[in-house]
Formats: sequence, C-alpha cells, structure tokens
Amino acid sequence: MTLGYTSLAEARSCLAALADTSSFERSVEYEHLLLELDAMHGGQGPATFPAPGSHLELHRRVEARLEDLSHLGADPLRIELILARLDEIRPATESGSRE
Repeated sequence: MTLGYTSLAEARSCLAALADTSSFERSVEYEHLLLELDAMHGGQGPATFPAPGSHLELHRRVEARLEDLSHLGADPLRIELILARLDEIRPATESGSRE
C-alpha cells in the first residue's frame, strides 16, 4: 500500500468520523469536505475505517494526512482550500489550529 493511498484512506476516515460525531450542521460541512477530497481523486478513494479519537485529534490527523497528500503531488491549492474550510468548521472550544 502506498503512502498516498494510506494518507487518503486516513483523511477520508477522519472526515467521516467527524461527520458522524458532529451536530447536523457541522456534519454536512464535513461531508462536503469528504466529497471535495473524493473529487480530487476522481471519486475513487479507499473505503473508510473506524477512526477513534476526540474531535481535536481527528482534526489534527486529517490535517496531517492532507499535508502528506500535498507533498505527494495532490493539487496544493485544493488541499489548502480544504484545510481552510476545515479550520472554519472546527468548534470554537477546540483550539490548536495547524501550525
């Protein structure tokens, strides 16, 4: 399994976990990010798997995996736009923006 495939799988899984454990409004936003991520790869992404962790941990993991994808050749502008939207969705009670 390549690093790109693994990074994409974890990013998708973390976004799905965030959608599943969020309020309806935030859930919709996470699902939109998941669809946007899938569109970057022609809609052919790996299946998601259970991704345990707090919202903050899941946010950090998806950010790291998206940055991995950017370094592996994914469109860096699209990745930055997804990261920016992810920061907007983050609840105000969860600090720790990516650095």
